[in-house]
Amino acid sequence: MFDLMNMMGKMKEVQARLKTAQENLVNLKIDGESGGGMVKATVNGKRQLVALDIDAAILKADDKILIQDLVIAAVNKASEGAEAQAKEQLKKSTEGLLPNIPGMDLSSFMG
Repeated sequence: MFDLMNMMGKMKEVQARLKTAQENLVNLKIDGESGGGMVKATVNGKRQLVALDIDAAILKADDKILIQDLVIAAVNKASEGAEAQAKEQLKKSTEGLLPNIPGMDLSSFMG
């Protein structure tokens, strides 16, 4: 027989763990780089840019378009890594609480 009270308790625990995991996403730091390391971007688990380092050599190059492209590429790489790590962290936070339901994606809870 389906135990509704037990399921409700599990859902409350899942919600609490997800909330804690979401709050901890700001502590994740993911790096991305482009131009052979000439531009480095760091984002947190919420995909917010928290650091940007541009090698002085390309600043002297006076090529605005190149710099813009390298910055965009570095930020995008870091952001993609952040998304993957955030999903993994959220998945781990509910491990053992929810049944493995194919197609269930917790990324909507990332906030």
